[in-house]
Amino acid sequence: MTDVPQDVRNELVFHPMDQFIVRPLFGDGPVHWYTLTNVTLWLAICVAAIFFMMVIGTRGRAVIPSRAQSIAELAYGFIHKMVEDVAGKDGLKFFPYIFTLFLFIVFSNFLGLLPRAFTTTSHIAVTGFLAMLVFVTVTVVGFVKHGAGFLGLFWVASAPLALRPILAVIEVISYFVRPVSHSIRLAGNMMAGHAVMKVFAAFAPLILFSGVGIAVTPLSIVAIAAMYGLEVLVAFIQAYVFTILTCVYLKDALHPAH
Repeated sequence: MTDVPQDVRNELVFHPMDQFIVRPLFGDGPVHWYTLTNVTLWLAICVAAIFFMMVIGTRGRAVIPSRAQSIAELAYGFIHKMVEDVAGKDGLKFFPYIFTLFLFIVFSNFLGLLPRAFTTTSHIAVTGFLAMLVFVTVTVVGFVKHGAGFLGLFWVASAPLALRPILAVIEVISYFVRPVSHSIRLAGNMMAGHAVMKVFAAFAPLILFSGVGIAVTPLSIVAIAAMYGLEVLVAFIQAYVFTILTCVYLKDALHPAH
């Protein structure tokens, strides 16, 4: 690379984390809580996409469903069965909330794979807010339904008596760590995959500037295609994991006894 001009070298410098920077939609000023940003734009696009699929796409309700209606019905049945299987029939009253959560995450993940898009679920501010909503909802439901009996979630009655206080401390710590792990798992996976794709993409133009690029560029293109396919899978899996963990936490609130 020593024979490459300085201006070309500057063009080859890449920053894989730049794609996660929050920027104002208008101007270059500081970002305040009321500023319209790229995050705001893609959150709105996500909501609009969900609306068009779930409302506009299913308004005909044909006996022979359209593609949009088929996808909507498949998603509805998939999450409905998940909630019933994990949280029980009494958990179905929370199905609208859990279904909305799944749709928001899965649409955000897939929209983030579009060129020039912003992956909102790569930001801990978004996933942390979703995780805290789940945590607060589950805790409130547990105490409203069981009162002080909800604390039985932390008391492992099946363990030897001498170990129960120690296990109770561990259970309390793990309970309050839930929103942290819940949010970081989603944000970390989405951020890591997109960053790796950009690293591979940075090697693609090398064929224009160096003989090494003759070997590196085809390999980088293959790696990008492979990573993109993996990210499509991860986009769905992470939405599924976030949703099923929500169902598990809800089950603990509805049936807290060990």
